[in-house]
Amino acid sequence: MKSTKPDRRRFIITSLLFVLFLCVLASINQARFDSLLKFALANIPSKSSNLSSDNLIASSSDDIRILIGILTLPDQYNRRHFLRLIYGTQSATGARVDVKFVFCNLTKEDQKVLVALEIMRYDDIIILNCKENMNKGKTYTYFSSLPELLNTTDMPYPPYHYVVKADDDTYFRLDSLVESLKPLPRKDLYYGYVIPCPSMDPFVHYMSGMGYLVSWDIAEWIRESDIPKNHLEGPEDKIFGQWIRDGHRAKNRYNAKWSMYNYPEPHTGCTHELWPNTIAVHLLKTQEKWIHTLKYFNVTDNLKPSKLYHIT
Repeated sequence: MKSTKPDRRRFIITSLLFVLFLCVLASINQARFDSLLKFALANIPSKSSNLSSDNLIASSSDDIRILIGILTLPDQYNRRHFLRLIYGTQSATGARVDVKFVFCNLTKEDQKVLVALEIMRYDDIIILNCKENMNKGKTYTYFSSLPELLNTTDMPYPPYHYVVKADDDTYFRLDSLVESLKPLPRKDLYYGYVIPCPSMDPFVHYMSGMGYLVSWDIAEWIRESDIPKNHLEGPEDKIFGQWIRDGHRAKNRYNAKWSMYNYPEPHTGCTHELWPNTIAVHLLKTQEKWIHTLKYFNVTDNLKPSKLYHIT
């Protein structure tokens, strides 16, 4: 009977030590678990790091983001389908280039059906709140609408580094365009083909309407400033240059001449022969001119061989 008390005391002490050991072990494992959990959470990619809206998905934060807005008319269905082939078969290394077709409000019932089908299929159309025009403010509406349309919290800022206004008879070679932009500033930039044709000084006049580019901050300035609002009518490219001049914008300017030019025929002071270092060719008014240009640049060289077709 006397031996049971020490045994009971020893059992209690042993049990308490064992419980204490379990508590220490549990706290160590909890600390390790917490550290592991923090590490895992810290390395889960954030949804906000992906540009998930309007197909604006960049493969790298260093990639240049470019919006090419092709100003056209609602009824130009065939031209849009053709240009989708032209730009859909191009790729640009180190850049995300989105091509959108831009026009004013639809006015006919067939447009409302056919354009809606295009949007459902391609999602590459911007319809501005304006009456269709060429030199009465359409270009202003295009640039001034972009910040409101595209500045959202689920996309990076700016959504595009550069915004292009292009004609639908201009052919841009995207890789060449991107390569020319890589060394240039991403702010306060005005880029294009200097008018008049003999001029090489981008600070004297303005960039041709064939296709000019500005950095995103200039698009935001156009939206906010009274200078463009009070001067809308006139040749759109010339008026745009006047805005830039009056607003003391675009301390960075780039003359892409002679990599941008008009189609060789008919010959003028703004034309020269097609050549390999081309960024853009303008005034492709006919199918024949387009075909000649596309053949010169060997755009079908990457066609994969197949038993399903024979093209020689």
